[in-house]
Amino acid sequence: VQLQASGGGLVQPGGSLRLSCAAAGSIFSIGTVAWYRQAPGKQRELVAAASSEGRATYADSVKGRFTISRDNAKNTVYLQMNSLKPEDTAVYYCNALIQLIGRETRSYWGQGTQVTVSS
Repeated sequence: VQLQASGGGLVQPGGSLRLSCAAAGSIFSIGTVAWYRQAPGKQRELVAAASSEGRATYADSVKGRFTISRDNAKNTVYLQMNSLKPEDTAVYYCNALIQLIGRETRSYWGQGTQVTVSS
């Protein structure tokens, strides 16, 4: 299975970006999906997660600004990021718990997409 992340880029403070992550392969089901980020010199941190039922959780630093959503028909998860701040600058990674046909559920990572917030 492949997770293809896209949508990163350079944006000014206060701007918005929408990240997408599409899963492709012989997928039987997708459980919890999540976005993580890693800034230079820092550990990777959880930004937002959405259960298969659509229940969302957020890091305190992004609550009220970021929204995670999923389109189960398209095997795609999104991260809408509004009111971006310079401290949101990081490489963003998507993660998903995926069960392939005839296989056990395991965690998969996307390749990362750079988000830079700067004037």
